[in-house]
Amino acid sequence: MCGVIGMFGKSRVNQAIYEGLTVVQHRGQDAAGIITSDGERVYLRKDNGLVGDVFHTRHMRQLHGNMGIGHCRYPTAGSSSPAEAQPFYVNSPFGVSLGHNGNLTNAAELREQLFREDLRHLNTNSDSEILLNVLAHELTAAIDQRNFRLMPDDIFHAVASVYRRCRGAYAVVAMIRGHGILGFRDCYGIRPLIYGQRETKLGFETMLASESVALDMLDFTVINDVGPGEAVFIDMNGKVHRRVCAGETRSMPCIFEFVYLARPDSIIDGIAVHKTRLRMGEKLACKLMREWPDHDIDVIIPIPDTSRTSALQMSYEMGLKYREGFIKNRYIGRTFIMPGQEQRKRSVRQKLNAIELEFKGKNVLLVDDSIVRGTTSKQIIQMARDAGARKVYFASAAPPVRYPNVYGIDMPAVDELVAHSRTEDEVAREIGADRLFFQDLKDLTDAAHEGNPSIVEFDTSCFDAKYVTGDISEEYLFDLQRVRNDEAKSKPKATLLDLGELNSYSYS
Repeated sequence: MCGVIGMFGKSRVNQAIYEGLTVVQHRGQDAAGIITSDGERVYLRKDNGLVGDVFHTRHMRQLHGNMGIGHCRYPTAGSSSPAEAQPFYVNSPFGVSLGHNGNLTNAAELREQLFREDLRHLNTNSDSEILLNVLAHELTAAIDQRNFRLMPDDIFHAVASVYRRCRGAYAVVAMIRGHGILGFRDCYGIRPLIYGQRETKLGFETMLASESVALDMLDFTVINDVGPGEAVFIDMNGKVHRRVCAGETRSMPCIFEFVYLARPDSIIDGIAVHKTRLRMGEKLACKLMREWPDHDIDVIIPIPDTSRTSALQMSYEMGLKYREGFIKNRYIGRTFIMPGQEQRKRSVRQKLNAIELEFKGKNVLLVDDSIVRGTTSKQIIQMARDAGARKVYFASAAPPVRYPNVYGIDMPAVDELVAHSRTEDEVAREIGADRLFFQDLKDLTDAAHEGNPSIVEFDTSCFDAKYVTGDISEEYLFDLQRVRNDEAKSKPKATLLDLGELNSYSYS
């Protein structure tokens, strides 16, 4: 899960890309970067930290040019080296930079190919650098040898070759110096990418982003989602070229975008996230009343922030009071994406504080968007008891997360997933709830499907182990567990390239 921005403008784009990154900051809080170009040179600034901490006035002044891309990073494999901050850049051909949201499932195979066959050196452990080098190699092969230029057809031909080589989930923005901005999305459309335009006195500007809310904030009109297997290229005249480059496509967006990842004011693949979460609350309320018609719940309390919409709809459907029982510290990051168990444990108490009068002597139903490791849920339930709750029930707007996510979300080793190999009653005992309710998977997919009936399938692999790319083996999952478990994340990582102050620089 990362956030990407790409923009071709009629004047300097550094400020717009910066502002766009602040809107998609929820998608990655580990590192941020922007690279721009004036057609002759490229200018890069990237480092670990939040967008507002990475970019100061002196950095923004150095980001010249009317086109560029930006990235905010969330590390699925736990590495937080500044060298792995994006965008990545290679000099040949012309100067290509790339920002990537997702995860390649054949990264090991590609790494070997790049070294043995393409004769390319990789400087990090990031699969995004692999993707950049595959794209650069295919662009080199597609260059028109008569004039040493890349025409839109050549670029689409190169992207088609990328699709043939790269498997997994990826939403990509790339910049080719002197040629334009490129965006493309994996053939299943697992990770989101959308584009829009705005009219200025100098002409039309085009922007690509992970979520529509970034376009809204900058007064861009949404044109369309980038489709599964589709590439969008904006040339140096600002003209937009589109083409489906993958041989076979199938729309299967990640359902967890609607559960947790995306902002509620975003629209992804024509599906309003806010309305989907309302429907999730409605369906979960119906399930609870069906299974427990004589419940003794006094009040429904959401766990801020992503569960508020579902909790509010549950209270409406069940005719129960809705109350805000937890106050959130806005200056603590999202616990789901923190890199280690100990850091997550510490952050829960720092992040939330219970309002005692909303709990004392009451039977409360706590509503959260999902339960992954169970650590946060367990601590919050104890906080409710400490605040005087008589009974604490728990409802998850998502089904039990029982399997790892391999498409760019840090859902960890199976033995760290609280619902793996446990029944719902066992999960309830593990997190300390008096009673626990999970959303049914069909109800969840129906809630999203109602927003756009043309999308009939979703990637639900973390709930049912059905990996849509069809290339996930037990061996792959074992290797994934080795690099993603909390023990691996707690070990210091070797920095392959210590950029330090060199994270701000330009290339001719």
